[in-house]
Amino acid sequence: MPDTTRAPAHDATEARLDALVAGLTLREKVGQLNQRLLGWQAVERVGGGYRLTDTFHAEVERWGGLGALYGLFRADAWSGRDWETGVLPQDRAEVAVLVADAVRAASSHGIGALVVEEAPHGHQALGGPLLPTNLAVGSAWDPDLFAEAAEAVSALLRADGVHLALVSALDLLRDPRWGRSEECFSEDPDLSAALAAALVEGMQGTDRARVRAGEGVGVVLKHLAGQGEGVGGRNGHSASLGPRDLAALHLRAARAGVDAGALGLMAAYNDIDGIPCLANAGLLTGTLRDDWGFDGLVMADGKAVDRLVEILGEPRAAAAAALSAGVDLSLWDESYTRLEEAADDDPALHGAIDAACRRVLRVKAELGLLGDAVDGGRPAAARDRVDLADRALGLSEALAERSAVLLRRGPLPWAPREGARWVVAGPHADLATSLLGDYVPPLRPDEAVSVAQALEDRLVPDGADVALVPGVPAADDLRGADVVVAVVGGTSHREPDEQFADNGASAGATAADCGEGVDRADLRLPAGQDGFLRRLRGEVDAAGHAGDGGRRPWLVAVVVAGRPYDLSGVLATADAVLLAWYPGPRGGRALARLLVGDAQPVGRLPVTLPAGPGVVPARWNERMTPDGVYRDAPTAALATVGAGSGYADVGLLGWRVAARHGGLVVEVDVLGRAAGGAVAWTGPAEEVVRVVVRRRGSLEWTRLELAAFARVRVRPGERATVVLTVPRDRAFVAEPAPLALVETDLTVVVGTRSERRTVAPAAAPAR
Repeated sequence: MPDTTRAPAHDATEARLDALVAGLTLREKVGQLNQRLLGWQAVERVGGGYRLTDTFHAEVERWGGLGALYGLFRADAWSGRDWETGVLPQDRAEVAVLVADAVRAASSHGIGALVVEEAPHGHQALGGPLLPTNLAVGSAWDPDLFAEAAEAVSALLRADGVHLALVSALDLLRDPRWGRSEECFSEDPDLSAALAAALVEGMQGTDRARVRAGEGVGVVLKHLAGQGEGVGGRNGHSASLGPRDLAALHLRAARAGVDAGALGLMAAYNDIDGIPCLANAGLLTGTLRDDWGFDGLVMADGKAVDRLVEILGEPRAAAAAALSAGVDLSLWDESYTRLEEAADDDPALHGAIDAACRRVLRVKAELGLLGDAVDGGRPAAARDRVDLADRALGLSEALAERSAVLLRRGPLPWAPREGARWVVAGPHADLATSLLGDYVPPLRPDEAVSVAQALEDRLVPDGADVALVPGVPAADDLRGADVVVAVVGGTSHREPDEQFADNGASAGATAADCGEGVDRADLRLPAGQDGFLRRLRGEVDAAGHAGDGGRRPWLVAVVVAGRPYDLSGVLATADAVLLAWYPGPRGGRALARLLVGDAQPVGRLPVTLPAGPGVVPARWNERMTPDGVYRDAPTAALATVGAGSGYADVGLLGWRVAARHGGLVVEVDVLGRAAGGAVAWTGPAEEVVRVVVRRRGSLEWTRLELAAFARVRVRPGERATVVLTVPRDRAFVAEPAPLALVETDLTVVVGTRSERRTVAPAAAPAR
């Protein structure tokens, strides 16, 4: 039944769009489809203020307005904008007004420009609130908390005059050699879909309510589609995918984002079966618009349309191909500026230009940019802005704390006490930048603290001694120590003097071992850190044997990572292992609290950790397990999706399944249990309860699927029942083969315990 309450407003908007499109010249229409400028080049600081540059004015004059302006506030090594040259946080709304007024004045219809900003895990601007990277968010398995954090970031973006945020959400981590692994939520499509939907709901509100109210920004989800499936983990390379795997794996998060109301999607660089995604009409028009009913805009990735010139030989042909496939808005391309000429040569393109222009204008209507008073243009009160930023950073810290994965408990937690001695070592012990991930602005010194500094801040007031020792501490450095914390792993941090590709990716020598353009064939810890840990282990053992009655320190490894490393050496060396996927600027504080037992690790792996460098890719939901295949590496996975523990455990007591509400209802009984450690943990136990299915009865060789999941929190000795629902279309095959037996292996997983039963469509146990 149609929603008649909104029909008049909808009809009025559509009529207005008809009139606008009809009233624009061809050049003005093409101008609405171009996003050519690097926004940080549109404004410059002059004395105590800002002025729009000649480059900006020339672009606005060229098109009689402006479709969108990318990266007005972007600050990072590639843009070269820093605290001396970039737009300061308190000035962003003022600069947004400057841009808005200039664009509206140049437009014959008073159409404003979309202010578009990078926000892959928080705003990439000076003082912008940063969240943990997506891989950390996936480890938290907490869509509600993520939605709340996304809402906080979105509110600050809108207060600063931003309209659209480009947010990583659609890529699956299917090969850990890929440098952009940190941008993925998971290797699993269902966990990724839940978090993509949470992101959209958080930033835009239900049914885009926060966007219309001027309290949130529109989301452009990237990247569509299959970019994480690049051959060999090579960035932007071909994705070897058939239509089944494309739909079941790589389109699930995109569909969830569209159903949640995402205002935009970004086409990926890669090709699928030889057809570049941004020239794939079947994907961008057939699937996205015709099948799913998507009404937002499709944006090309940076310089992606120009890359089509290599296969088409001509910029006009490249622009026509992307436009005809369904791309509405370019990004930095020269080719899209040639659409006017292309339409003169091929009149059939006029209809496609009108359709794309209409879609861009519809998004502008959602944001109040069609001749209305442009919201988000007036500076928020300084106190309000500070409150918004503080809330976002507080939620960032909460996500960081809940995302760390305890792979080996050992003696943890080690509660602070007077007279205790902690030694902190390792190449990332005192580097706050190692915690941040890629796509981050330069931080002020007080915006992030390292693990070593955070431990000192936490422990010294309680009378403990914290020593930061460079290199490999010798036995004499360690004698009398209670705990040795070794912070190892990698970084995505890049310096301004490095080389960059034309889209900002790394293009030369770099200290980073992750990030865009930093694909790696070797999945061992970088810079010989496995050897560092072995040498440290020897010194720790020597310190214990040499004195203090034979007592030796505990060796705790904190691994900071942006991709799944081969951690075999770490687990063989350290007494306890805590894994943090670039936890953000508050990550050091969160890790310190976890180590001392102020909180417990509740993160669980969203990806598979390989058992060796030659077994990748190895995923938990392959059709056939890679275990037992390689004669020289019989076990492919060191740890798989869902692995991790806390300072207390949740046990599986039993479970029941019944057919209700058109699907399966699974009731899981659990029990909280205390666990060991150097000090007893008295808080609750927390775990992710998962329902995994493998459906049978069709000709398709199905995969393991994460059909449902939920967090449960119980105190030791307490019982609880978790109820999860599996829709019928996820429980059983939709199109059984003739004479096939339709049934499903249904597995309930709680921590390290799992139980499997085979069920039929009537939900009665088959065996």
